[in-house]
Amino acid sequence: MKKILYSEDVDALLIELSDESIAYAEDEGQIILHYSDEAKLVLVEILDFRRSMSDETVTTLLAS
Repeated sequence: MKKILYSEDVDALLIELSDESIAYAEDEGQIILHYSDEAKLVLVEILDFRRSMSDETVTTLLAS
């Protein structure tokens, strides 16, 4: 399952890659990577999304 969500309240783009439970996360600055117990990437969280992307990119990603 792949799902893209945008949280306007906190200006974060969430890209869900799996239904697995999140065991831990690694902070990479504006990007937070969430992993399962088996070290499989489950969720990518991009903070300050609108500030770091062009308007065209935001429109394209949120339209899909």
